[in-house]
Order: sequence, then structure tokens, then C-alpha cells
Amino acid sequence: MRLKITLFFLSILIFTSCSNSPKKEVRGNRVAKGIVHYGGVFRLNETDDFRSLYPLNVTEDIAYRISAQVYEGLVKISPKTLAIVPSIAEKWEITNDSKTFIFHLRKGVKFQNDSCFDNGLGREVTAKDFKYCFEKLCTDDADNQGFAVFDGRVKGASEYYTSTEKKSPLPQGVSGIKVIDNYTLQIDLEYPFSGFLNILAMPFTWVFPKEAVDKYGIEMRTHCVGTGPFFAKEIKYSESVILARNESYWAHDSLSNQLPYLDVIKFSFNQEKRAEYLEFRKGKLEYIFSPPAEMRADIVNEFEGKNKEHKAPFVLTVMPSMSVEYYGFQMQSDLFKNKYLRQAFNYAIDRGHIAKFILQNDAEPAVYGIVPPSFPEYNNKAIKGFTYNPVLARELLAKAGYPNGKGFPADLSLQLNSGGDRNVQVAQVVQKMLADNLNIYIKLNVLPFAQQLENQDLGKALFFRGGWVADYPDPQSFLDIFYGKLVPAIGEPSPINSCRYQSAKFDSIYSAALMELDIKKRFALYEQADQIAIDDAAFMPVYYDQSTNLTQNYVKNLVLNAMQYLDFSEVYFDKGDSQKTASKNSSTSTSLKAKK
Repeated sequence: MRLKITLFFLSILIFTSCSNSPKKEVRGNRVAKGIVHYGGVFRLNETDDFRSLYPLNVTEDIAYRISAQVYEGLVKISPKTLAIVPSIAEKWEITNDSKTFIFHLRKGVKFQNDSCFDNGLGREVTAKDFKYCFEKLCTDDADNQGFAVFDGRVKGASEYYTSTEKKSPLPQGVSGIKVIDNYTLQIDLEYPFSGFLNILAMPFTWVFPKEAVDKYGIEMRTHCVGTGPFFAKEIKYSESVILARNESYWAHDSLSNQLPYLDVIKFSFNQEKRAEYLEFRKGKLEYIFSPPAEMRADIVNEFEGKNKEHKAPFVLTVMPSMSVEYYGFQMQSDLFKNKYLRQAFNYAIDRGHIAKFILQNDAEPAVYGIVPPSFPEYNNKAIKGFTYNPVLARELLAKAGYPNGKGFPADLSLQLNSGGDRNVQVAQVVQKMLADNLNIYIKLNVLPFAQQLENQDLGKALFFRGGWVADYPDPQSFLDIFYGKLVPAIGEPSPINSCRYQSAKFDSIYSAALMELDIKKRFALYEQADQIAIDDAAFMPVYYDQSTNLTQNYVKNLVLNAMQYLDFSEVYFDKGDSQKTASKNSSTSTSLKAKK
């Protein structure tokens, strides 16, 4: 979605992280009860830079992975089960009409130490802090990208937002957010909403102190003050992010060991996936997500071969991912208002070829809707998506007014971000398929991720690469992308519905689903909404991603899941147990592959 470490201390941490001796990873006098170990520097790489770490402006997965270690909210998602579990709120009640939520906060949870506080020491978090942050979420501000999650749902949220647009905030604040006492917060909704607890696990609803906002303002994009297990020690854009252990963190494990166990998390930013993989093999990274597709077969063969002798130096896990890669059309543009054109683009793409030959079967062709096949209750096969049909594609292109590509604009670009090789490889294949099948030639405009997101959000990109990872384990997280209520005027950012798709029929079905408490009926409505978006060719789905991960054997308790949600609060190192771990984890990895 941070601050400076002394060079002397940082050099010690980074040096010892490269050592194979577990003794050097124990810091000070901390000795843990049980089998866990304190100390260590966990190193991982991102292939793109983040845009902002300010909770109200965290809209992409890289910023989320970093800031989720620093900030917390009332509730969180369990990395093991993906269920909602307590966080700063230790318990809650929901009234029978499912419209009122009462949260009871833990006592003694403190903000991380920071100079924004009078004495530099973090103070206790109270219900007033949550009311303050939730009202910031309902305030008209260029750095607030999250208002949509409360708009029309929390009582009084829309009225308060309108008052801030007029520069005259309502003195009572948001009427549906009430401080009962220091440790009790009540939230009233406009209608029963089954997914409200999911919303409260999103970055937009994390808590931060008013003192930090007053002191740092816009600089909170890198100067973080949260309550989480790690705090931001040093940030260098495009180079590294150093998160250090929060010595005052409130949580303990079942044996009363204070969390977290690790000393430091270090994020590096290297765009080359092959270089990232080589660093992992040298022991300079503890974890990588999605190794190079062209090397995946060799990696799997090596793992399976060495693992038979219990000599695999790493743990391989493969599982379906709650994510989708797609190409978006700017629906308010004159060009892509044309439904026949959008349909022609969709039928001209051979998704099966892309998944098999470009991605080396490390993904599944997106032949259904926007929701990936990762939800057991959701019937993806009920959605009739796009198949590869170049003949039909050319017929539709002619209906669109561009027979054999004649008259099609010569300056159309597909905008995509530069991180990782896979984005460009897939884009080049799509570029060739459009040329071969439609006689349409598009340019590739490769940009830094932050710039791509800005152009996409502001509607400046007519045709763009999009990727969506679940914010929470519910199809709603994907269908939100097409909710017409989230479309502002051109020139104003639209970070969720970047396609600016608007359909009264879709909105009606989707809104009904939000208010439906019965999960079977709700999912049936979701399926209907998904089909409407596909029938309108509101986007061009390409593939449903697969989560392929490599982890060093000495890493313990790093729970991997379909949401790609990482929680480092209980991760620890045990380098003396790597052989036993390789044998134990191999069966898990194999079973996950079988499910795919």
C-alpha cells in the first residue's frame, strides 16, 4: 500500500539472512516455547512496483501483500480456511435482521511506535479510531479509492460522502457508524448484506491513527502506521521494502509466544522472472510465486525426481487460484461501444492454445465467465462463454462495420504492465491472433504498473490487460468489476469497474444477489449476472490462473491458498529439519497437482 532502518542493523539482518546457520537467525534473548524459532529475514520478490500502501488506496495485489503485514482491521481472512476470523475485534454479534453488526474490540491493541504520537510510542486503538477511518472511507478524496464498499450499504454513508463533496461534512459523521464505548462499535446497514464481514477484511477498512494522517498526509502512501505484526522500516521505490518485527504486537500463539517469529520481511523488485527463479535456487529468496512457465516442466520433474530420495531442496505447491486474467474494453469509448466488435475480438482468440503452449498448462482457458472455477458452490459450467471461432469472428467484425479489418483504427494499442515475462508473451500471441483472424493490427504499449493502473482507472486506455485476484472468497469480488453503480464520469477514476460497463439488467440481478442471504439462491443469481456480462462481451477473459509456488524447505507455517493471501505472522525458519520437511510436504504438493 514506511520508514528507515539504521544501516548497521540492516546490514546485520541481510548478511545473516544469507547464512545457512540457523544459530545466526536467533536474535537477542528471545527463545520460543515449543518447536518454533525466533529470528530470520524472509526474502521474496515482486515483478512490479506497488502504487500506494495507504489503506484507502490499496487497489492492487502487490501493495496488498506488503501492507497486509502492517495493517489490520476488525476481522481478517484465515490463510488456512479463507474464513472470516477475529482480528482487532475479538467477537461480534449480528441482529436477526442481518442489518446491525456490533463489534467488541480487544483491549491493549496499540498502534506501532511512530513520531506522529507525542511521545513516539503507539497508543491504544479504540472504537473512535475505527469510526474515524470509516468516515475517511466515506470522504471525497483523490486518495480514497474504496468508498464503493460502503456506498449504499452502510446507513448514512452516501449522505456523508455527498456532504464532503460540498466541503461541508455532516457534524455527526456517518449515522450508521456508532461508538458505544471505547471497545464497542456498532454498524447499521441499509439492507441485509451477507457479505459485509468480507468487506471488513478488505484493506479499505483497516485502521490507522488520525495523528499519522495529520502529520504525513499524502505521504502515508509510504509512511505506514498500523497495528500489524510488522512495521515499515525502509522503502525504496522499485528497489526494496523492509518490514521489521513489531516488538509490541498484541497477538500470541497457543504456547504464549509473542508473534511474529521473523525479524524482517524483505521485498525486492526484479521484473525478470527467470532472474527471480535463479536467485531462489541460489538460496537468496525464501519464496517465489509463479516461476517462469517455460521452466515449469523442468522444475516439476526435478522436484519429483529428487523428492523420491527426500533430497528436494524446495517445496512445490500447485493449486487453482481465485484469479482471472482478462483484456478490458473501455465501454464508453466510441470504438468499443460496438458490441459486435467486442464479440469479434472474443471469438478470434484461441484460449486453449494460450494456456497449453504459452503458459505450459500453468493456467486454465477462460471459457466461462469472470468468476474463476475456484468456488465449490459456483457452477461455472452453467456459464456459456466464448469458444475459438475465427469464422464467426470475421462475420461479427463485418457486422461491426469493419469487413476484413477495413477502416479499423490503425492506432489502437493494447496497454499492459511490464512486470514479468508472461504478460508480454500472452499479449504478443493475442496480437498475432487478431491480425491473422481479423486482419486487425494493434500495437503493444508496455508501461510501468502504476502508470498502467492510472490510465486504466481514468479511462484513458481503450484496450488493456486486466488481472483480478479475489479480495475475499466470494464470487461477488469478481462480479463487482461490472457493477454499473461503480462507474463515474470520464476523467474520474474507476478502479473497480475499469471497463465502465453499465447494464440495467446486470445491476438488477447483481443487486438482488447482494441482498439474498440463502447461499444457493445467491450463487444462482451471481451465475445469471455472470452470463449477462459474457453475452454483452463486456470484457475478453483469457485464462484462469493457477497458483504455482516454490518455498525453501526450512520455511515453516507459510500457508498458501487460492487467494494468494500471505500472512507472515506465524512463519518461522528451521534449517535443521529440511529433509524431513521435503518428504512430508511432497505428498501435499502431489495431491494439489492431482486436483488441478
